[in-house]
Amino acid sequence: MKNTLKVERAIKGWTQEELAKKVSVSRQTINTLEAGKYVPSTVLAIKIARVFGKAVEDIFFLEDKD
Repeated sequence: MKNTLKVERAIKGWTQEELAKKVSVSRQTINTLEAGKYVPSTVLAIKIARVFGKAVEDIFFLEDKD
């Protein structure tokens, strides 16, 4: 699963730590999400989308395999 977390965070000017606090997870969780090493739970994906004011699908998406 791909995501636009790093870009969205940069637009807001937030650090990984700041985003982590807003969604009640560790900075390491945000780091692994951004690196694509971790797929968030539905609840976490919704929390993240809400803090950015976007739909979940605008931030998290499946990579097309051709």
